[in-house]
Amino acid sequence: MNRWSLALALVGLLAVSVIVGVRFGSVSLTSQEVLSVLGGGGDPMSRDIVLGLRLPRVLLGVLVGGGLALAGATFQALLRNPLAEPYILGISGGASVGAVLVLAFGWAATGSWVLPLAAFAGAVTAIAMVFGVATATGRAMDVRVLLLAGVVVAAFFSACITLILSVSSARTVQSAVLWIMGSLASADWGNVGLTAAYTLPAAAILLTFARPLNLMAIGEETAAYLGADVERVKRFALLIAALITASGVAVAGVIGFVGLVVPHAIRLLVGPDHRALLPLSFLAGGTFLTLADLVARLAVAPTEIPIGVITAFVGVPFFLLLLRRSLTSA
Repeated sequence: MNRWSLALALVGLLAVSVIVGVRFGSVSLTSQEVLSVLGGGGDPMSRDIVLGLRLPRVLLGVLVGGGLALAGATFQALLRNPLAEPYILGISGGASVGAVLVLAFGWAATGSWVLPLAAFAGAVTAIAMVFGVATATGRAMDVRVLLLAGVVVAAFFSACITLILSVSSARTVQSAVLWIMGSLASADWGNVGLTAAYTLPAAAILLTFARPLNLMAIGEETAAYLGADVERVKRFALLIAALITASGVAVAGVIGFVGLVVPHAIRLLVGPDHRALLPLSFLAGGTFLTLADLVARLAVAPTEIPIGVITAFVGVPFFLLLLRRSLTSA
């Protein structure tokens, strides 16, 4: 498929998903009421719903979904592993430990910023541990050691979560499980601003690594021979992708399959060239998560389903279809 045609289609679909996400919800609003609010008018209740709840939630979904898909495409290229995804370095485990600690000790009541800050701190701790192990043996970062370190760190944090929840109240366990399954319900303009302030510049930096990523997909030795600074690319691109993931997890919890399935789907449509794959993955990821959040809100309204459930229901069969297709064509 032509990459420019796909880009225009994804931009249009993203715009539609934003409009639909703002238009529909558990409280019924007409298109005229939404347009009136966006134009600066509207009654106070409609303004609170559109500007205070739905619009920041939709924009946060675009940023988190796009960031996860972009990070997933980067990890798959650098690790040369089709199963690589944004949480492969134990980032979700570290963030979950931070969030569960806040919930267990009741610190979340002190301010809306406490839980996202603790989750981000936990994610950064996981990143530091994994990178510390991967670079301990010398200047070169061994990808195999990086993956093994990620698995071990994730197992350690999983044990920490189990320990904390085993001595916590039932209410804390429920809150922790719901957070771990992912949700955009806590979205506000502060979260949108902070996420945008990091995700958008970091995504722009990752796009500049498109050519080196193309070279490294062939092999590190070949990439170095063709002029790529392999170690610099690995360190900076992995770190930036990991921090994008950390910022997304901090505000939305652990949302699976976005960073795994979306890059594969785009790769099937436009090929492995990262000059197209990276930006298109961002657009597709933002669209996918925004629509998944809409389904999570409306499926059994007024009760809200964790968004991670929706992405799993869509992602699992889609990934199995991709896997079957790849095995058939092999």
